[in-house]
Amino acid sequence: MTTPSTRRTTIAIAISTAGLLSFELAIVSPKAQTTTTSTALAFGGGSVAKDPGPRAVVTGPPAAIDGLDSDQLEYFKGGLDEFSEVESVTDGLGPRMNLDSCEGCHRHPTVGGSSPAENPQFDFATKDSSTDKVPSFITKDGPVREARFVRNADGSPDGGVHALFTLTNRGEATGCIIEQPDFATAVANHNVIFRIPTPTFGAGLMEAIPDAAILANAAGNSPAKSALGIRGRANFQVSGRTISGQTNNNGNDGTVARFGWKAQNKSLLLFSGEAYNVEMGISNELFQTERDETESCQYASVPNDHTNMSATEPFDALSAAEKFAIFMRFLAPPTPSSKTPGGKPSIDSGRSLFNSTGCALCHTPSMQTGNASVPALANKTVNLFSDLLIHDMGVGLSDGVSQGQAGPREFRTAPLWGLGQRLFFLHDGRTSDLIAAIRAHRSMFSEANDVVSNFNTLSEKSKQDLLNFLRSL
Repeated sequence: MTTPSTRRTTIAIAISTAGLLSFELAIVSPKAQTTTTSTALAFGGGSVAKDPGPRAVVTGPPAAIDGLDSDQLEYFKGGLDEFSEVESVTDGLGPRMNLDSCEGCHRHPTVGGSSPAENPQFDFATKDSSTDKVPSFITKDGPVREARFVRNADGSPDGGVHALFTLTNRGEATGCIIEQPDFATAVANHNVIFRIPTPTFGAGLMEAIPDAAILANAAGNSPAKSALGIRGRANFQVSGRTISGQTNNNGNDGTVARFGWKAQNKSLLLFSGEAYNVEMGISNELFQTERDETESCQYASVPNDHTNMSATEPFDALSAAEKFAIFMRFLAPPTPSSKTPGGKPSIDSGRSLFNSTGCALCHTPSMQTGNASVPALANKTVNLFSDLLIHDMGVGLSDGVSQGQAGPREFRTAPLWGLGQRLFFLHDGRTSDLIAAIRAHRSMFSEANDVVSNFNTLSEKSKQDLLNFLRSL
């Protein structure tokens, strides 16, 4: 059940003459946060299960992963400074962008996390005298979002990011006059979908998991997965967009990609370079071309971010994109709680229910890293609660966008570590309520249907234990 602020408009696209199945594209309203609670009958006259909400945040800088040597720790600190820096026009910001810093999107519960409670994009629209308008789907208390158009004007697939803001009349960008995308028409035509930032805690550990471990885990527990309709596959991104039936692998070397909502990025360096270019408009040595080459809006040489070959210190020679990647690679994983919320007995019961309902068949509790070159990352247990595979999540979560081998209904299993302090859920941030997020996994064709049914049939006390466990992560 959802409140009016989170109702979805559903568009059915059917090609009956070709005998193809129809699919639905869910468009969320601008308001992302909800106050949804369970509508199941109270047990024994008591309370119904409800999301305990995010755990309290202890303010402070992000922690580095245990075991780094003094040099590596200095690189982590330097990467943190770069990750937190606000970019300027002279750095190459724009001409189109969603924000002006990595930290702005990845801020909660500390630097490197996900969307904060107060969306910095709302005020950024008019920063430095800009005359940009705030799109309807960006609210002050909603999640940070990027927008993608599903189709081009001619009906062909789009799927690309359409940056929210421009350099027009902004600060030092004298002479730059370009228009924002027509988001109002895109919203009216149900042609825009959203993505929120993914947390980066423990990302270096996820990067260090061998492909063999991911594929072995995918092949494991086959009878249980088959009984519940769970399939999943790695996302192999092959040359020429050939449909291989494999996982979402990198198109250049055929290895398993694992970062991003559709597991479309292979490595943290690729993730960093793409974000720098797409989210802030700053070209770099991985993505050398400006996304908008309007001549009057160029204020820095291309690529904007690059290796400093005249630097006297090794760290200073690195590009900003490399520094971002190092920061994320050395960022510590989230620390779970053994007692909060609900107490240890409830959390322990919830952990058992997480397994017995089938949640753990996709949200794999742990995997192992391999023989990484950084000892702090080598042969470690990674308690990520994800199989890093893509799964068909059904018409209810379909976004109409394909990336690599991941189709419109397919998404990477979101790692659940750190969920206890997360504010917004699902790829578009449509809800802040954990129960609503769980139930959104159930719709036509979803691999999670039977697992959600198992959750729905639990007693209210058992549901609460499971919710408490998830919020303990």
